[in-house]
Formats: sequence, structure tokens, C-alpha cells
Amino acid sequence: MEPVTALQIAIRARLLSKPEVTALVPADHIRAGSTRPDKTPCIIMSDGNTTLHGNDYRAQSAAWVYLDLHIWTLDAGQDAAKEIAGTVAAALSKYNLPIDGGYCDHFKVTGTRFPRVPDPAYGHGVLSVEALIRWVA
Repeated sequence: MEPVTALQIAIRARLLSKPEVTALVPADHIRAGSTRPDKTPCIIMSDGNTTLHGNDYRAQSAAWVYLDLHIWTLDAGQDAAKEIAGTVAAALSKYNLPIDGGYCDHFKVTGTRFPRVPDPAYGHGVLSVEALIRWVA
């Protein structure tokens, strides 16, 4: 299991299960990959970073995973990006995530920011998340 991919899959599944999120962002606009928007509004999960935390005596591995969710809007203003960011943060903040083939012992939205984009037609928000993932290798 690759921890970043497992977390991206779990986050996408959580967001797709929340009608309040899919009311703002179509399901096929929630994806992992390049953080440049190809369809808007969209939520794009970055490639992330993993810090391996080691193994225990049962061959169980653990890693901290950090990634950003980029929210993009077009012709809807920065306020639309903020509304989507708030809805996504609420959908993710109250739960640990089920990880296929492993366990998520800790999950948290750690920050939100709204960088200015040179093209004022775009709105952009970034949610940062962290998770502690365990799995048997």
C-alpha cells in the first residue's frame, strides 16, 4: 500500500459521500493529480508527502501523510472558493477516514489559505491535511 494514494482515495470517497460537497463541486471534478484546474469548480489533491514512521514487531508499518487539497473556481469569485473550502473542511474534520488495506489513526485538517491568483476570474483555496496511516506490509 502506498500511503498517499490510500489517503487520496479515502478523502475522495468521503467527499463524494457528502451531498453538501457534490452540490458545489461535481463528482468528476474531485480528483488527485496536477493542481492546475482543467474543469471548474474543482477539488484537486496534491501528490503529498510521506514520512515513514517505522515498523513494529508484527510487520505493521506506519507513516505520516501530508497533502493539500486545491479548490478552484472560475467566474465565481474568491467567496465561492471559500464556501467550498468550508464545506470540505466540515465534511472531513469530524472523522477518521477508512483506509482500504490499512487504518487511519489520526486525520486532521491543519490549515486553510486563499492565495491570490494573477487572473481575477479564478478563486483558489488550499486545505492542508495530515494523517497517520498504518498497514501490514
